[in-house]
Amino acid sequence: MGNNSNIKSLQAALLERLPGTRVRERELLCEHTTFKIGGPADLFIEPTSMAELSFVLRTIHEQRVPVTVIGCGSNILVKDGGIRGAVVSVRQMMQIMDCNDNILCIGSGFMLKDASEFAWKNSLTGLEFAIGIPGTLGGAVFMNAGAYDGEMSNVVTMVRAVDFEGHIKEYDASHLDFAYRHSIFHDNHEVIGEVVMTLEYGDKAAIKARMDELTAKRESKQPLEFASAGSTFKRPPGYFAGTLIEQTGLKGLSVGDAQVSHKHAGFVINTGRATAKDVLNLIQEVQRRVYDEHGVHLEPEVRMIGED
Repeated sequence: MGNNSNIKSLQAALLERLPGTRVRERELLCEHTTFKIGGPADLFIEPTSMAELSFVLRTIHEQRVPVTVIGCGSNILVKDGGIRGAVVSVRQMMQIMDCNDNILCIGSGFMLKDASEFAWKNSLTGLEFAIGIPGTLGGAVFMNAGAYDGEMSNVVTMVRAVDFEGHIKEYDASHLDFAYRHSIFHDNHEVIGEVVMTLEYGDKAAIKARMDELTAKRESKQPLEFASAGSTFKRPPGYFAGTLIEQTGLKGLSVGDAQVSHKHAGFVINTGRATAKDVLNLIQEVQRRVYDEHGVHLEPEVRMIGED
């Protein structure tokens, strides 16, 4: 464990405002990642509101404990030794504040899929592209997630975030620095707490038809029946990662229970009880063989965090 006295002191300070059910020691992070992989966090904390998030981050800062922030864990591989210090999960920040007609204000822990369905139920169009993207709304804004000709920058009009000293900030669309898989939060490292989106009114049946079409496309092409972190590798310039891996004959290649998916070679999946070490060794082997055959270096899209 990290500095034990600091962790104990932080835990005591947090329990003055938060229930013990949301401040937990030695929480296994395999329970909080879509890969179903990961060792323990020294202290795992779940705020449910902007006020709680501000309090938590300020208290962690005051206690001088290192902090890692996660959502639903859909684009990360937590190593087998886990994460030292505090892990703050925004997954419980799920309030829907239907601000005004076609303007939605939603907590950053709300799943992107659920936000898409909420919009459809209110006859709002603009979020259909998001129906199959795994992850939270906050993670989607952080990455400027997109698919099928849509991306978050098209609909997000304001974000409320908290810095690591607990100060609450507001950013309108012009200050979010959106680019391909990028936002200002890559640079300022603030934690997204609430997202405001402006959508358009549309035909409810047409919105649902588009969502169904995109869901069918994704289900036919991706190994959604297995635990994974989504696409394992970034798209190299001029190529598709999955195509290169398939051309190298690596579909089905395994290390332990980590496997290159037979359905889509761009995905490394957990077929049972894969460890982070299994996944990392498999990624390195795929990188080596693709480079040897094609001269292309594949860069992981999945973030590796924690300790061996």
